Amino acid sequence: MRPLLLLFLSLAPSFAAFATISESHGYAQFGTLKYPATFTHFGWVNPEAPKGGGVRLMASGTFDTLNPYTFKGSSPVATADFQQYGVNELNETLMAGSGQYDPSGDEPASSYGLIAQSLEYSDDRSWVVFNLRPEARFHDGKPITAYDVAFSYRLLVKQGHPQYRTNLQEVKRVDILNRHRIRFVFKRAGNPLLILRLGELPVLPQHYWKDRDFKATTFEPPLGSGPYRIAKVVPGRELVFARVKDWWGEKLPVNRGKYNFDRVAVEFYRDRDVAFEAFKAGEFDFYIEHQAKNWASGYRFPAVARGDVIRAEIPHQIPTQTQALFINSRRATFAQRQVREALGLMFDFEWTNSALFNNAYVRSQSYYPNSEFAATGKPEGHEWLLLSPFRRQLPAPLFTQAFSLPRTDGHGIPRETLRRALGLLGEAGWKLSGQRLVNSNGEPLQFEILLVNPSLERILRPYSTNLASIGIQANLRTVDRAQYKQRLDQFDYDMILMTLPQTLSPGLEQWQYFHSSQAKVKGSKNYAGVASPIVDNLLEKLLSAQTRDDQVAAARALDRVLLWQHYSIPNWYINYHRVAYRNRFAFDTTPPYTLGLRAWWLKPTENAL
Repeated sequence: MRPLLLLFLSLAPSFAAFATISESHGYAQFGTLKYPATFTHFGWVNPEAPKGGGVRLMASGTFDTLNPYTFKGSSPVATADFQQYGVNELNETLMAGSGQYDPSGDEPASSYGLIAQSLEYSDDRSWVVFNLRPEARFHDGKPITAYDVAFSYRLLVKQGHPQYRTNLQEVKRVDILNRHRIRFVFKRAGNPLLILRLGELPVLPQHYWKDRDFKATTFEPPLGSGPYRIAKVVPGRELVFARVKDWWGEKLPVNRGKYNFDRVAVEFYRDRDVAFEAFKAGEFDFYIEHQAKNWASGYRFPAVARGDVIRAEIPHQIPTQTQALFINSRRATFAQRQVREALGLMFDFEWTNSALFNNAYVRSQSYYPNSEFAATGKPEGHEWLLLSPFRRQLPAPLFTQAFSLPRTDGHGIPRETLRRALGLLGEAGWKLSGQRLVNSNGEPLQFEILLVNPSLERILRPYSTNLASIGIQANLRTVDRAQYKQRLDQFDYDMILMTLPQTLSPGLEQWQYFHSSQAKVKGSKNYAGVASPIVDNLLEKLLSAQTRDDQVAAARALDRVLLWQHYSIPNWYINYHRVAYRNRFAFDTTPPYTLGLRAWWLKPTENAL
C-alpha cells in the first residue's frame, strides 16, 4: 500500500483539498492485510493442485430460475449448502475474500483484487476507485469494463433483490473515469465497510442484459465471467457446470489452487432422507450433515467401514449462523415483550439436545454464537457507554446481570419456570380460563409455527406440548417451498424456524435483519419485525465503527438489546463442520473461516465423470 498526497479536485467541491489517498492490491476494513502485493496464492491452498476429473454433489430443495440476483423465484444459491461448493456465482466480483461467495479463509474482513487489480480510497473513506484488469473477460470474450460495473450497480439497486438496495444505500453517485477505472462516491465519510460491500458487487454483462427482462425467471444460463459455465440444466432437478478452459482469472493470486474439477454435477433432492440414502448408494460424492441423530448413528454402512467414505469433524472459527424460532412481533399477539419471553421459557433445550440430538449441540445465548461479537456478562466499557443513553427504555436487568436462558434437567419444564411464564403472560393480559389462556375479550392464545422441512416437526412437537400445558395452542404446519417463500416474503406467519447467516465482520446485513426500515419491506430478512429506535441507533454505531474494538462493542450492545427484547427463541449451534465424502479427494488444509471445498482436487488415480 502506498500513501499519496494528492489534490483531488475532480471529485466534488468538498474534496477540493489535500487528502491522503491509498492505493493497494487489496483492502482491510480494519488493520492491515495479511498478504502483500507480491503474494502468489492463499496460504491454505495447494497452488499446484492438479486440474481435472469431476465431482457429483447434492443440493436440498429445487430451483425455478438461474438468476440469483432478483427477488422473484428461487435460484440454486438459495438452497442449503450450495454456496459451499464454489460454483453458484457465474459473474465474478470486483474483489474476492470478504463475501460469502469466495471468502479468503484466514482473514476476518479483507479482500483482494479479482476483476479489479487495485483500488484507491481516501483516508476518510468517502470514496473508492476500482482499477479493472484489462484481461478480464466475459465468457463470450468481450472485455469487462467500467461501463459494465456501473450498469451492474444501477441494475441491481433498481431491479435486483432488496438486499442490494440495503447494502449499497450509502452510495451517492458513480463516475466512470475511463474504460477500466470507476469511482463510487459515498453519502458520508467514515464508511470503511461500504468499500468491502462494493468489492463484493457481481459485475454483469451490459450487452447481455440490456435487452432482457432482468426480473423474469429463466432456465437459460446467463452469460457469466467465472471459472465455470452451466453446461446442462434439468429444471428444478439438476445442474452441470463445466470448467472454463483458458479462463482469464485462473492464474490470479486469489484463484491459484482453486476450481480444480473439470465438471461439477449437482442433483437436487426435496427430501434429505432420500438424499442421504442416495449418498450411501454412491450417487454423489460429498454430504454436509445437518442432523445430529443421523451423524451419530447413520454412518454405519459398508463404504464407511471399508474406508471408501471418510467421515470428518473439522473445527472452525466461523461465526455460526443465527438459528432461532423467530416470533413475528408485527402480530398483535406478540407485540408485548412479556409474551415473547414467556414463549421462550417453554422451550426445553436440554431435553431436546439429549433426546433428539445425542447432546451434540450447545445452546445459543447470542445472535452471534461462536464469535467475539456475542454479548457476555454485564455490559462494560465502550459497550456500556453505547447502551447508557437508553437506560429508561431498556429493561433494568440488562445493565445489572448477564442474559441467560432457563435450563432444565432434561426431564421437563420446572414448576418455577411455568409459574414465571404464566406471570409474564398475566402482565400482558392473558389469563387461564379452564384449560386455555384467553385475553380480556375471551380470545384464546393460539398461533401457528410455519415450517418447510417436515423433519423439524419431531423437534418442535414437544415444544408445542409444553405450550399446551399452560393453555397455549401452537399448531405445526409444513408447506412446500414455493408457498413457504411466498408467505415469508409477505410476513404471513406467526413463528418460523429460520437461520440468519453471520459474517466475520457484521455490517449491512444486520441492517437487513433488524432495522425498522426493513420491517415492512416485502422479502426482507427482518423476520421478527424488529422496529426499535434503540436498535436503529446501535446499527448506526455498528456501521460507522472505525476500529475493530468499536465494531465489537457495537455488535455486543446490539446483541444484548435484541436478546432482552426476546424477538426470538435461540436454538443451538456447533463449532465444527460435519462432512462425509468419498475417499477420492485431496486438500491441503481447512482454513479457520471457510470449509474451502473450492480448493479440493481429485487424487491422481481417480477418473473423470
